[in-house]
Amino acid sequence: MGVGQFFGRRLTCWARGAKNIGKCFQFNVVYFQENSHHFWFFLFQITAKAAVIFVTLQYNVTIPATEEQSAETISLYYYGIKDLATIFFYMLVAIIIHAIIQEYVLDKINRKMHFSKTKHSKFNESGQLSAFYLFSCVWGTSILVSENYISDPTSLWRDYPHTLIPFQMKFFYILQLAYWFHAFPELYFQKTKKEDIFRQIVYIGLYLFHIAGAYLLNLTHLGLVLLVLHYFVEFLFHISRLFYFSDEKYQKGFSLWAVLFVLGRLLTLILSVLTFGFGLARAEDQQLNFSTGNFNILAVRISVLASICMTQAFMMWKFINFQLRRWREHSSSQPQSVKKKFVSAKGKTSRKERENGINGTVTSNGADSPRSRKDKSS
Repeated sequence: MGVGQFFGRRLTCWARGAKNIGKCFQFNVVYFQENSHHFWFFLFQITAKAAVIFVTLQYNVTIPATEEQSAETISLYYYGIKDLATIFFYMLVAIIIHAIIQEYVLDKINRKMHFSKTKHSKFNESGQLSAFYLFSCVWGTSILVSENYISDPTSLWRDYPHTLIPFQMKFFYILQLAYWFHAFPELYFQKTKKEDIFRQIVYIGLYLFHIAGAYLLNLTHLGLVLLVLHYFVEFLFHISRLFYFSDEKYQKGFSLWAVLFVLGRLLTLILSVLTFGFGLARAEDQQLNFSTGNFNILAVRISVLASICMTQAFMMWKFINFQLRRWREHSSSQPQSVKKKFVSAKGKTSRKERENGINGTVTSNGADSPRSRKDKSS
């Protein structure tokens, strides 16, 4: 009996009336036990096609092997609308991993260190981001090395548009977008303060804007290099902040981060200007073509370069304000510490003077003390 015959038999039993409900139920249980493999096959056959869209990468192209390039077939990928389903699935995975790190690592450290509420939220933020930045830096660097992007800087703009990318490159961008999309529901899960929500939304939005822009405009090579560079500097900042929370005397990491932050901004601008002002500006094909994924026109180049420059200027402005605030806190704490030392030294001196009978409380010869008066009266 097939699946169609089973459902037909089941409807017939239910149509005969309520007296046969027990017999129908008994028949369904027996049939399910004897033919359960048909049900599982039927279930997975229906859901498998939908699950593949969420779990695996879509839009792959198999390039046959050639004697000149490689002896094996190569699978390359391009982007499409189905990538949204994949991003959504891995966004849920990122939420689960975020909760695991929070519960089994960060919360245990927080219980031991007894942080305040402000330090507690900043410690959690730095702990989550440092883990993500480290993972992304290592993975992104391995892609750069395997694809020879570091040894050949001209690969940032050569053979544009980069519509076909390897599996690791596309998976890297999918996970980047999924992670930063997962940061929006985390604002609710982490019970972010109302005054910090706008700052976090701007922070997340800048990441999504630039990563999605590099992905959709087929600038994946340049985007990967800039992301690895930026993530390394940010990882150094957050790991330094973690050490600072454990020991407030630790300041060396922030000094190194300040130098690398400025160098990272300069290197980002240099690579962007070389790519858009030198490499893509001299390309032969400079016509807008959505079918081939070519966006190498003057308006797009100026817009992308302007957005990168504005973002770097915004980050430098935030960096300068951060350094000025630290300098003011450091300068304001120094007079207080000097004042405390002066007050403590003065207190010690006055106590010594009181012991020696100065300030009218006790005379030097002790004549006015209660004990001396008692001795004289005796």
